[in-house]
Amino acid sequence: MTTKLSSYEFEVVTVNPQGEITQRDRHTTLYFLEKLEHGITLDMVAIPGGIFYMGSVKTEEGCLSSQTPQHLVTLKPFWISKYPITQGQWQTVASFPTVKQPLTSYPSSFAGLDHPVEQVSWYDALEFCARLSQYSKRSYYLPSEAQWEYACRANTNTPFHFGETITTDLANYSGIDWEYQGKICSQGSYGKGPLGEDRRTTTPVGFFGVANGFGLYDMYGNVREWCEDGWHPNYENAPDNGTPWIIAGDETKRVVRGGSWNSGPRKCRSAYRDKFDPFASLYDIGFRVVHYGDR
Repeated sequence: MTTKLSSYEFEVVTVNPQGEITQRDRHTTLYFLEKLEHGITLDMVAIPGGIFYMGSVKTEEGCLSSQTPQHLVTLKPFWISKYPITQGQWQTVASFPTVKQPLTSYPSSFAGLDHPVEQVSWYDALEFCARLSQYSKRSYYLPSEAQWEYACRANTNTPFHFGETITTDLANYSGIDWEYQGKICSQGSYGKGPLGEDRRTTTPVGFFGVANGFGLYDMYGNVREWCEDGWHPNYENAPDNGTPWIIAGDETKRVVRGGSWNSGPRKCRSAYRDKFDPFASLYDIGFRVVHYGDR
């Protein structure tokens, strides 16, 4: 099944270490539109193949051993959703025939058709992919960790695709210092960047109007995103071809990426990774989908 390709224009910004925007650029990329029902669509963006360094250098602020060693990964081209899956997209696909398990049509804590869906488990996300695949006659999956990070970085190697820091004018995360027993347990600023807002809710996808170099939005904050991979404590012996790493790991945990509205900026970095029980359905975890092969 072949679908017509279209293009869209988007803005990319670069910030200095203080978080001030120093450059604005316009780019264009290709995508195809997956038409669902009731006027709901899904934009799938073309991601070119390439080679990148996955993980964090040890000197990066917030680096943990789970993000090392940094290693080269080669990826084939693929397609990824422009935004995290929205509640409108979720509700539509949840109405499609069951493949393996039932889905709740309205799981989210923060209502809004254009807000990312949350409170969905890893297994719920797999069922979404299965139903979408069955309906569209195309194969959809959760991204591998490598695909997610490669898509997020978009040919950058700084902590954020914006540059050395991030601000709450560009992403929805917790930009305040959280204290516990007189000590700061979560910093709201990163590097020399500023403190900011703490919205305590999701925002509509694309709310900030800026993308990364591949034309993707909300890669930081808003909701953490499930990946296909099982959890591994570091990148020793990790695949170098971008495929999901699903063997010889902790099968009781799955990977999430990108941070959320409830995370400080250190947990929003391109290299940051965390783990959760695949049955967990939290109010700040969602997902996006990938497709590879013919469109």
